[in-house]
Amino acid sequence: MHTHPLRQIIESCDRAISAKDFDSLMENYSEDAALVVKPGMIVKGKDNIRKAFIAISDYFQDQLIVEQGDMQVIEGGGNALVIMETVLRFPDGNNGIVETTRRATYVFRQESDSRWLCTIDNSYGTSLLDADTA
Repeated sequence: MHTHPLRQIIESCDRAISAKDFDSLMENYSEDAALVVKPGMIVKGKDNIRKAFIAISDYFQDQLIVEQGDMQVIEGGGNALVIMETVLRFPDGNNGIVETTRRATYVFRQESDSRWLCTIDNSYGTSLLDADTA
């Protein structure tokens, strides 16, 4: 079965997050991108997204591991909606590791040079609807 090129891009982003390689990570975001940091907190622009990823890494004591599971890609109008499982592993504070799976949603835009850039990064997916952000 043919693998969508976005799987490779997302895999490289996950490796960059896990390795704290934020320069490589930012190569996959558009200048006008938005990142859901947590329910009720969204940052916009590559500089702010980079700062958010550094803060997230610090929060998880530089031990956050990100991997992907099942993925569906829906393309239309030069954009792609990615619906996927994101697997996160991080310290629990008691010398153990927590593993959690989110059903994430991402939006990518295909640029004129055929590169795909992330414009919306929402690792919380539709669970944002369950969050009390009022």
